[in-house]
Amino acid sequence: MPEILMLSQETIDKIAAGEVVERPSSVVKELVENAIDAHATAITVEIKEGGISLIRITDNGSGIPKDQISTAFLRHSTSKIRDVEDLQSVSSLGFRGEALSSIAAVSRVELITKTPEQLTGCRFLIEGSKEMGLEEIGAPDGTTFLVKDLFFNTPARRKFLKTPQTEGAYISDMVEKLALSHPDISFKFINNNQTKLHTSGNGNKKDLIYHVFGREIAASLLEVDYTGEYFRVSGYIGKPVITRGNRNYENYFVNGRYVKSALLSKAIEEAYKNFLMQHQYPFTVLYFEFHSQALDVNVHPTKMELRIDHNQEVYRDLYQALYEVLAHRDLIPTVPVTEEKRKGDDRPTYTEPIPEPFETRRLNDIRAAVAQDSPYSVQYPNRTRPSMAERSTGESIAKRRMEMEASHRFQQEGALKVSEERMFDAPVQRTLEELSPDFLTPEAKRKHRIIGQVFETYWLIEYQDSLYIIDQHAAHEKVLYERKMAELEKKEFTSQVLNPPMVISLDARESEALEKFRSQIEQLGYVVESFGGKEYMISGIPGNLYNLDMKDLFIEMLDDFSNMSGKETPQLILEKVASMSCKAAVKGNEKLSVAEMEELVDELLTLDNPYNCPHGRPTIISMTKYELEKKFKRII
Repeated sequence: MPEILMLSQETIDKIAAGEVVERPSSVVKELVENAIDAHATAITVEIKEGGISLIRITDNGSGIPKDQISTAFLRHSTSKIRDVEDLQSVSSLGFRGEALSSIAAVSRVELITKTPEQLTGCRFLIEGSKEMGLEEIGAPDGTTFLVKDLFFNTPARRKFLKTPQTEGAYISDMVEKLALSHPDISFKFINNNQTKLHTSGNGNKKDLIYHVFGREIAASLLEVDYTGEYFRVSGYIGKPVITRGNRNYENYFVNGRYVKSALLSKAIEEAYKNFLMQHQYPFTVLYFEFHSQALDVNVHPTKMELRIDHNQEVYRDLYQALYEVLAHRDLIPTVPVTEEKRKGDDRPTYTEPIPEPFETRRLNDIRAAVAQDSPYSVQYPNRTRPSMAERSTGESIAKRRMEMEASHRFQQEGALKVSEERMFDAPVQRTLEELSPDFLTPEAKRKHRIIGQVFETYWLIEYQDSLYIIDQHAAHEKVLYERKMAELEKKEFTSQVLNPPMVISLDARESEALEKFRSQIEQLGYVVESFGGKEYMISGIPGNLYNLDMKDLFIEMLDDFSNMSGKETPQLILEKVASMSCKAAVKGNEKLSVAEMEELVDELLTLDNPYNCPHGRPTIISMTKYELEKKFKRII
């Protein structure tokens, strides 16, 4: 057996560094979290070559006293905890005491720091865990870390880093997450001498989302504010029009820390289930507050995962809170004006004309008026009545018509445009709310003008200055689904008798699913009895299933059940069963009468969420009169 020896301190430090410093973004995360814990209100992150050659982190926090600098770079040295009991109530971000030691073990580090009490600052150099010098210098309050030549003494680790562009992208994503987690801190990110992100630190979460994700997303947010027995959550979720094919836009923060939680993700996605298409994921920026004793943050070395106590209650309350927000908002998507060119389509693409200087000046005047909370009192002091000569020219007439039409457009929609540009101005926000569509209200229905049915699938309805298009199958499907769920909730189940009964054969997997979920199946109105061997007799079916192949429908339902993990709540199981009744919905290419269409709209009026079918597809879309006129080039 080989001789057992103690490893050198240098080897120990490098092994420990491998757990903490995976790539340049790990360094950024650890140092920025330390800056946050030092009560910084402004943090600048600068990198070069993806952070491989240089990472500079500057903050205006409390700094490090001169006599504690060397200690700060020792393993397991920390100012955040004192004993093991503190781990149960820790509220800081970086508390393991391994960050500075691990970073210094695999890079060349220069530290410049000063506390408010000191007259001068200090400059400390350490390379590969070896102290190179400590001297007094002039410096502002706070701390600056310069991390150079990452993995210079571990070439095997450096070899497996990705390109500087990719490593820089990882850091950019990390800085965005850290900025989102602390809206009250100003973050600045500089990549190769170019400023990529600069947040204000004013605490306005919507303002922060605008800076990080842009105007389009910031204009399509729903506010969340819920306080329950187990947690409090605030922030914003995206309307269903904002979706991605992965979970990268699901951002949630627990007690100021960006984390990943299967429990929270599942609750969020279930709340959106009936609003999104399959394999699409929502946008969220949510801030959770839990009692520290209800969390275990020591699950993973990077503190990216955590365990939550009372997980069933947390799941239920979060699901309900988000669903309430989604179900009580007008979510009719508007068809965009821009025309997308299909792949392989060689037809010319039409672009919007650039406004003339006169038009640009006038639109700016209108924007200014809207910004002053007076969108309906736009005046043009420099304009006078046109002369007879001016009125006789077609050009001046066209300009005046364009002016009137554009003015009307801004009265109807200008608040939305300006609210995107001046997103966070309170008067504009009020204007935007006042202009929200009310298509699905009893008062509005009396003003609907049903134009007719096209392709025997879609219904066209004119209301005010918009054209609404209803998918009859998606709408009827949602009505049947909500009707069935209401019956389940009130325990008002209806069943129709099959005469003669239907006999079906089930294999072992299907029989197991039937027995496992028999109570839920019977609640819907199915009457199923064993008929000997593999045979089962169905003598009753749900009351709203007509003209369907009941055998295929029942087998399909059992197949869905057999794929369940067994961890679903009874409510989710009932929703799965109820979704099967949607197959009774009227299909496309089926002609409906106007009376039937009006009855369908009446049913939609009674729903909490009439805007999406149970599978997430929209039931209604709209196009404004202005958008149609833009298509026909009546408005330039």
